[in-house]
Amino acid sequence: MKIIICDDHTLFRNGLRMLLQSCYANADIKEAANGQEFLLLLKQFVPDIILMDIDMPVTDGIKATSEALAMLPELKIIALSMFGDEIYYYRMIAAGAKGFMLKNSEINDVTEAIDTVLAGDVYFSKELLINVVKNLRNEQHITKNEEILTSRELEILELICLGNSNAEIGEKLFISKRTVDKHRANMLEKTNSRNTAQLVMNAIRHQWIRT
Repeated sequence: MKIIICDDHTLFRNGLRMLLQSCYANADIKEAANGQEFLLLLKQFVPDIILMDIDMPVTDGIKATSEALAMLPELKIIALSMFGDEIYYYRMIAAGAKGFMLKNSEINDVTEAIDTVLAGDVYFSKELLINVVKNLRNEQHITKNEEILTSRELEILELICLGNSNAEIGEKLFISKRTVDKHRANMLEKTNSRNTAQLVMNAIRHQWIRT
């Protein structure tokens, strides 16, 4: 496996590299201190996965992600985030990131994110997702695609984003689990989402979650 870690903190890069090498023994791991270094490295080293910090000097993670995917559309990029970076999520998703994870995540969460994205799915750590939904609750958002999802589906979607199971959603909304199952299936079809993780990413991208 070929991996690039792009982050402006040397100790963080070195620590993450050592952890990844303990999990992926034959991994070829390169490092970049900012987006500009990353884009130069990309000309001679094409990775299977990229772990990309969002807020960096010279060239930030959003611009680096956008430019990298313009050159190599098949790249798989996971954003490395801190609490407080939520304002960048929409731009990072629009740029083409396939996953988001906290920089202080446990190594098993890191490998789960990598394996999930390599398999063609998207990944969003539960802690970040809950934080995003909480922030959305405190803001006024106009849903641009109200005709796509019904008010009940939007209600269920927010509970999905908060990590509730179908049974738990049914209990909260006083409807059967079977009804929730049907709503979830309808949402996946309406939004062309292959799975719940992709549905959640679409919800954040298009700001379907509302209060």
